[in-house]
Amino acid sequence: MALLLAPMEGMLDFVLRDILTRVGGVDRCVSEFIRVTGTPLPERALLRIMPELAHGGRTPAGVPVRAQLLGSDAACMADTAALLAAMGSHGIDLNFGCPAKVVNRHGGGAALLRDPETLTRIVAAVRRAVPAHLPVSAKMRLGFDDDTQAVECAQAIAQGGASELVVHARTRAHGYRPPAYWDRVNDIRQGVQIAVVANGEIWSVQDAQRCREVSGCHDLMLGRGIVANPGLALAIAHADNPGVQPVPGVTWEQLLPHIHQFWLLVCDRLDRRKRAGRLKQWLNYLRLHYPQAQQAHQELRAVNDLALVGQWLDQQMRNAPA
Repeated sequence: MALLLAPMEGMLDFVLRDILTRVGGVDRCVSEFIRVTGTPLPERALLRIMPELAHGGRTPAGVPVRAQLLGSDAACMADTAALLAAMGSHGIDLNFGCPAKVVNRHGGGAALLRDPETLTRIVAAVRRAVPAHLPVSAKMRLGFDDDTQAVECAQAIAQGGASELVVHARTRAHGYRPPAYWDRVNDIRQGVQIAVVANGEIWSVQDAQRCREVSGCHDLMLGRGIVANPGLALAIAHADNPGVQPVPGVTWEQLLPHIHQFWLLVCDRLDRRKRAGRLKQWLNYLRLHYPQAQQAHQELRAVNDLALVGQWLDQQMRNAPA
C-alpha cells in the first residue's frame, strides 16, 4: 500500500510537507497546484512553490514530490511539465478537481470534467512533453454538478496516457461535505486499466480500511485527516502490516517539536504577515484530534505579535515532559 500526501491550496504547502514527512508514513507527496496560463512560468516561480526541486525533488525527509499543474491550455501545460521534469520533479500530476469558483470560471480544475475530450488532449500533450520514464498522473473529482460522467472522464484521462488517477470521491457541487462516495471510486477503478487511488474523508485507520474495502483501491491519498492527525499515515501503515502491533499514534508531546520546527520554517520562509495565521490555521485542524491544540488555539487566537508567538512555543517546549 502506498500512502500519498494530498495537495491543499493555502495549507499543505512545502512547509507542512516538510513537517508531515518528518513524522513519517508518507510514501509520496503532490505539490500545491501550479497555475498555468498563457505565460510560461520561469524557474524561480516554480522553485518558490516547490523548493524541493532544488534538492532532488524530495522533502528533507527524503520523500519524493510530484509537481501538480492546473490549467486548460494544453500547450502551456506541456511546456511547464517539460521544464519541471528537467528540474527534477518525480513525475507530473494534473489537477482536474479544484472546486474553487475563480479557477472554474477560467475553465480549470473541476470545470474540465464537463469536457472529456479536453481532458484527453491535455493529458496527451503533457505525456508527450515528459520523458517516458517519468509518470504522468491526474487527480479528479466525481464530476462537476453530478457524477454521471465520472467513468467517462476517468477513461478520457487514461486514454491520454496517464498511468495513475487519484479520485476525490465527491463532485465539485459536494465541496468538502461528507460523505465521500467511495463506491463510485470502485466504479471508476473497474472502468479503467490504470492505477486508481482513493481520496476523501479518511480521518482514521478505520476510515482507511473501510475506504479500501468499498473502493477496491490499495493506495490512498490523505489530506485534511493527516493535517489534523500527523500520525495517521504511520498508524494506517502499521495496521496494514500483519505481525506488527499498531502504533498508538503521535502524542501531543511527540508532536510539539514538529510544531516548533514548523514555526521556525514559517518564520524563515513565509511572508511576515502570514506567519501567525499559518500556525493558527494548523492548530485549528489539530484541535480536531488533540485536546491540547484546542487550548493552544484559544490562547493564541488573538495573538499576532510574532515574538509573543515564539515565546509561547518556547514555553510549551520547556514544559513538555522529557
